[in-house]
Amino acid sequence: MIEELATIYNYENYLADLGKEKNSLLLEMESYAKKNHVPIMGSQAIETFIGLLSLQKPRCILEIGSAIGYSAIRMAHAFPNASITTIERDSERFHKAVEYIEASEMSQRIEIIEADALELSIDTHLKKPYDALFIDAAKGQYKRFFEKYSPLVIPGGVIYCDNMFMHGMVLQEDKDVPRRKRTMIRNLKEFTSWVMAHPSFDTFLLPVGDGILIAIKKEA
Repeated sequence: MIEELATIYNYENYLADLGKEKNSLLLEMESYAKKNHVPIMGSQAIETFIGLLSLQKPRCILEIGSAIGYSAIRMAHAFPNASITTIERDSERFHKAVEYIEASEMSQRIEIIEADALELSIDTHLKKPYDALFIDAAKGQYKRFFEKYSPLVIPGGVIYCDNMFMHGMVLQEDKDVPRRKRTMIRNLKEFTSWVMAHPSFDTFLLPVGDGILIAIKKEA
């Protein structure tokens, strides 16, 4: 196990060293996230995610779970012609994200909404279809997010879900999972089985980072 963890650690650092040089704002955000225990995508996951998006070349992206705006800003940097709408329910994180988005000078292309995504009125706030949907919010609610927002994705569009492995907890027996996280892990497992068998999507689970799920919406 120690050797396996060392290998993963070395891969993470190797990929980080190969990546494009980050500007001072992104480095500041990574430092803030680490210090304040804000979950943002790790180097391996974000680079894989951006790479997948590069193949798709989306022009309109919807993100569920802004946190402090890190992934939204990374997407905006990577795709100058894309517009991004991102939703965050935590007030403190929302205001920090607004601060960082303004500092990134991406405010014209990144719209951030303070709301619970499960309660947000789609008709009022989201009036255009999206070619990419990124779900990175409450893991136990992934199925509800998927059911609510997948109709906004165009045929041929892609839905991405992060943290599908939840740090290895999905591989553990229910009794071995911390009690406070058991319901969340059960829900995540059920969602995974459900979406992998969904007739309207071609779905793949990549063992990258903490697990990235890709669901490609079939043509009508």
